[in-house]
Amino acid sequence: MTEQKEYPCDVLIIGSGAAGLSLALQLADHAKVLVLSKGALREGSTLYAQGGIAAVFDENDSIASHVSDTLVAGAGLCDKNAVQFTAEHAKEAMQWLIQQGVPFDQYQDDDGKLKYHLTREGGHSHRRILHAADATGKAVQITLVDQVRQHPNIRLLEHYHAIDLITNDDKSRCLGAYIWSQQVRQVEVVPARFVALATGGASKVYLYTSNPDVASGDGIAMAWRAGCRVANMEFNQFHPTSLYHPDAPNFLITEAMRGEGAYLKRPDGSRFMPDFDPRAELAPRDVVARAIDYEMKRLGANCVYLDISHQPADFILEHFPTIYAKCLSVGLDITKEPIPVVPAAHYTCGGVMVNLNSQTDIANLYAIGEVAYTGLHGANRMASNSLLECVVFAQAAARHILQELPATALPENLPQWDESRVSDSDEEVVITHNWHELRLFMWDYVGIVRTDKRLERALHRAELLKQEIQEYYSHFKVSNNLLELRNLVVVAELIIRSALQRKESRGLHYNLDYPHTLDDAKSSPTILTPRPS
Repeated sequence: MTEQKEYPCDVLIIGSGAAGLSLALQLADHAKVLVLSKGALREGSTLYAQGGIAAVFDENDSIASHVSDTLVAGAGLCDKNAVQFTAEHAKEAMQWLIQQGVPFDQYQDDDGKLKYHLTREGGHSHRRILHAADATGKAVQITLVDQVRQHPNIRLLEHYHAIDLITNDDKSRCLGAYIWSQQVRQVEVVPARFVALATGGASKVYLYTSNPDVASGDGIAMAWRAGCRVANMEFNQFHPTSLYHPDAPNFLITEAMRGEGAYLKRPDGSRFMPDFDPRAELAPRDVVARAIDYEMKRLGANCVYLDISHQPADFILEHFPTIYAKCLSVGLDITKEPIPVVPAAHYTCGGVMVNLNSQTDIANLYAIGEVAYTGLHGANRMASNSLLECVVFAQAAARHILQELPATALPENLPQWDESRVSDSDEEVVITHNWHELRLFMWDYVGIVRTDKRLERALHRAELLKQEIQEYYSHFKVSNNLLELRNLVVVAELIIRSALQRKESRGLHYNLDYPHTLDDAKSSPTILTPRPS
């Protein structure tokens, strides 16, 4: 067996988006940090986030209002303590990002004083969204990447895939992780005092998604296999407006466009959102996505249209330069014509259960960002609370890790990875076929609108696929596609089982067999607990 490299560190952070890099920078002055990135360091969902980050900066706004709006959007399932904690720490988190150099948009008021430009998005009662034009995530990601590359205590491993967490025998403590180099194609071992999962969500489990390829639910699956509980996996947010064009897959049209006056229209040019909700285009995402889905199915249409062309061209170019350029590249001038859009899987509201310190059920294991279930989002994430959650809970995790660091020893003599009984695969077609089948039945049976029959069919297929994939995994050396598929099928099963448990429609979970929302609010999350292995 080839001798395996080891990368001992104080803190292993798996994931390199806003959550992972924020945590690394908060820790690095006091700890040796290793950041693992499955792709290039910049790649991930943060890079593609357009709208912005919610925080109370306007004197006419209030933390109480931010809390209230979030609770309403969450449809009765938010954890009030988590919402209050997040809103109270929002401004502090944004000021930390500003200190790192994130260039949020500013303007001069009538007195010549510079102020941050705040926009408004669906579900918000005030303008409270800090943004960098329509590419906020890109500005955040580039800024944080620049900072971590300069810090001597942060080691970066790009194009490395985490395989599994290493725990002690009773799975009460996390000791590190097995990682796989995509370039060397070798498994290595990372002993760590603490491990933080910051791997993002699982929207790649669906055929159509606004997420980049790396969003394959790795952290959720690894935590589940290690023995962590997960919660609220039935609540998958479908962003209402993804560009519908064969030459532009996975391109999101920010909700901020509707916040700045864009209308959703049928193919005949008529508006339809006022027929579904008094908030019209500014209704929460679950309402808008279902309305679009309903209109497309009713009309047999391939898409609907988002129209901001009634606004002045200069206004559009100033606020939405990225969207304008992208649409123009495929022949659409958004200053003159509407944008064809469809819903796409966008955000995983559930995840690995954590407390307000970002701690999971396993000692020394943390989860931050979209991989985690904090209770902030409930049954539907409100716009621009996601990047906020990343930074707020990264700061909370950093405070707790630094408090525990002096009393936590570095694990020793971790078991090496054994691949003596496996060989190189000569059947990659199996992975390709299973991958397509999984994402297709998840889209058809576990999408925006569900039924028990569809969910039961999906569960049956997921269980069969899981057996096939596990058998394949046990006989062949790991590869990127195999590792992602192994994780995706776990996440698919968790989503389906969670959806089958909820006998109502609420927020992002809509079941035609249970179309009504129960009066008692079912305010506890849907929790799944791993069976002992």
